[in-house]
Amino acid sequence: MPPVPADPGPHPGAPGLYPAPGQPSAPGRHAAPGRPSDPGRSADPAADRAPREAGRRSGGPLFRDERPEPAPPGASETVVLRAIPDDAPSAPGHGVPPHPGAPVHPAPPQSHHRAAGQPAFVPSSHPGQETPVAAQPAPQPEPRKQRGGRNLQAAIGVGVGLGVVIVASLFVVKALFLFVVMAAVAVGSWELTSRLAERKQIKAPLVPLVVGGVAMVACGYWAGVQWAAASLALTGLAVMVWRMAQPPENYLRDITAGVFTAFYVPFLATFVAMMLAADDGPQRIVLFLIVTICSDTGAYAVGYKFGRTKLAPTISPGKTREGLAGGIGLSMLAGALLMQLIIDGGSWWQGLILGGCAAVTATLGDLGESMIKRDLGIKDMGTLLPGHGGIMDRLDSLLPTAPVVWLLLAAFVGS
Repeated sequence: MPPVPADPGPHPGAPGLYPAPGQPSAPGRHAAPGRPSDPGRSADPAADRAPREAGRRSGGPLFRDERPEPAPPGASETVVLRAIPDDAPSAPGHGVPPHPGAPVHPAPPQSHHRAAGQPAFVPSSHPGQETPVAAQPAPQPEPRKQRGGRNLQAAIGVGVGLGVVIVASLFVVKALFLFVVMAAVAVGSWELTSRLAERKQIKAPLVPLVVGGVAMVACGYWAGVQWAAASLALTGLAVMVWRMAQPPENYLRDITAGVFTAFYVPFLATFVAMMLAADDGPQRIVLFLIVTICSDTGAYAVGYKFGRTKLAPTISPGKTREGLAGGIGLSMLAGALLMQLIIDGGSWWQGLILGGCAAVTATLGDLGESMIKRDLGIKDMGTLLPGHGGIMDRLDSLLPTAPVVWLLLAAFVGS
């Protein structure tokens, strides 16, 4: 806003006001009401100006009827006005002259935008006494979140690390991969039982589940499916006995959750150990892992680009039918190639069947764990793997796919 110059007031000798010192009043003119003439005023203007200058130096005008002297050329007085919002009611009498004949000065247009570099002011009850405040830094934009709330870089790094561990354990010493499976079974059982206890107060016995799970995997690798099934039955009995050491309240609920955990995590993982036990076990594990990963990758890529129709909106709103078709197609392609190239006695058409079945079971396994997590009211089963969640969040599609791939490989090329 441009500076408003101070009103210099009328000239001392202007007609119609007060006569100059030492001059008689103009005829027909009368002194202003309430302002009697000063009979003791000197005729010498310099004599009257001396006390006036002394009064101004002391802090104010000497007489009440004096007007301030005009500012010297080039000097101006700046008045800071407070910003008035558009919806504020007008003050009473705004724009009305104080007395008839006085000029009306229109209010300057209000603006909600300050000029560049002009500081903001804190409103004050005394006009002209607004206090400038330091400019606040502009809020920094929040970093964009990855789709699904995942840290993509961490997810890729963890995935690459897991791949290196799997490949090294498979093709260096085959039995090392068995210990990787056992460790995954133990951690997965702990994650599932921990979430059940936290969210539903279901206390499934962890010790017999971990011991029985490791026994199932070992029996499946060295003795076959019959001994693995026997280990599952013995683990269920151990869960029932272990739970008897606690009060009988919720006994049936707790042992039911324990038996479900024994079947869902270690028993399904036993089929991975049985695939590993074959002569070409590492190649079968690679086939199993790649067709499952291709199912998830194809479903994500196609669903993200072309997904329109929801597959199961009440269970997993992000999954679409178009994504399912993409996952099945990519998994079938990978199965045909790998079955022909790395499996002894395998054929491409067998890989098409295996890949399609693996994609369907991987999707069902993902939906099944989504149901469990929705029932528990959680997003992830754990936080052990940055960018992925927990171990169970990576095993959700692998566990149900393992028995299907094992069965189809045994039917096509033998066990």
